[in-house]
Amino acid sequence: MPLFFDTHAHLGWARCAGRLPALSRPRRAGRDSAGQGGDGASGFGAAPAKLVCSRRRFCYAAGMRMPLWIAGLLLAGKVAGAETTFNFSDYPEGATPTNFQAVLAGGGAPGAWQTVNAEVPPLLAPLTDRAPVVARHGVLAQTAADATDERFPMFIYTGEKFRNFKFTTRFKIVGGVTEQMAGVVFRYQNASNYYVVRASALGNNLRFYKVVDNVRSDPIGPDVAVTAGDWHALGVRCEGNQITVSFDGKPVMPALGDNTFTEGLVGFRTKSDALSYFTDATVDYTPIVPNAQVIVNSIIEKEPRILGLRIYTAQTNGTTAVIASKDTAEAGKAGTDAEASAIKDGTVSFGREKSAVVMTLPLHDRNGEFIGAVRVRLKSFFGETQDTALARARMIVGQIQDQVLSDKDLL
Repeated sequence: MPLFFDTHAHLGWARCAGRLPALSRPRRAGRDSAGQGGDGASGFGAAPAKLVCSRRRFCYAAGMRMPLWIAGLLLAGKVAGAETTFNFSDYPEGATPTNFQAVLAGGGAPGAWQTVNAEVPPLLAPLTDRAPVVARHGVLAQTAADATDERFPMFIYTGEKFRNFKFTTRFKIVGGVTEQMAGVVFRYQNASNYYVVRASALGNNLRFYKVVDNVRSDPIGPDVAVTAGDWHALGVRCEGNQITVSFDGKPVMPALGDNTFTEGLVGFRTKSDALSYFTDATVDYTPIVPNAQVIVNSIIEKEPRILGLRIYTAQTNGTTAVIASKDTAEAGKAGTDAEASAIKDGTVSFGREKSAVVMTLPLHDRNGEFIGAVRVRLKSFFGETQDTALARARMIVGQIQDQVLSDKDLL
């Protein structure tokens, strides 16, 4: 199964520059007619075990989540890029892609999101006149034709949050009487809070706006030729508070500046009875680095002779997991009883390995509550006692503690 292909090059992504329109004067969600172009949204201790390394990178294909973290967080603030490609051809016709959640904003029937086989032109022009003009393969489709006016089916990818990214897709509007719309949502928090860019074939326009607590900002965007029955390309790029939009490979509006949502999920969106297809969807992004990893990176940069350094936090299922490590490939690795005990009651654990000592110590917030555990692995020396090893480890943990006032400072 192909996981990587450069959609962005073929869609002709371009960033547009210009004055930043203000996203002010919010109004209560209301009717979005094709000609007017706004959208509505409403309602809604044991000694530490021997350290083991497992490699992962940030790369997912829809339906097959492949945990493969990219190594490259060697210095604070320096992060390798990553790409997520949604390959809907991996599913049989009629199946609902996994790692997504169907969400409905507004009223009416839920959306019906499934794969269908459709003819799709190639991203690149054929090299010869003998090459097929179109290929038939699986695409994502929203097929429920409920004409409820304030109905917004969304299909949200739950595998990753994104902060700085480019999200590109091709779409085709294949039907709809009340509405003929297709678009993308991004920096999605929930069904009441997100950004959206959508195209209307009835109104021949493109609109960007945000929804905050079910209140919609004034829509921003130009009139463009959105033809039903044809494939079009839509792209969104977020860098900090800057948002740029492209349509059919060209920038279509000045850069937008907004600080409402700094990160979130991405997904697909339609309205009312619009029937729409999506394919060739890719997110090219910079992985979000927890502050704990930045802290670990800075300590390792100053003290590279530390053999191992991990920070653990408790998970919602009662286990513990690595959120930062000298070896960034260990992120997500499950903790042991030593880490669980350190977080639960402040237990300090000590163990010896060949030529090394391993210690797990608690990490607390400014109120003295235990919010994490730190495992330190140091090279031992002849005659080193448990007390001297723990003293060395506590100095390292102290450097972390000085930068952590609450659990939020870790994330």
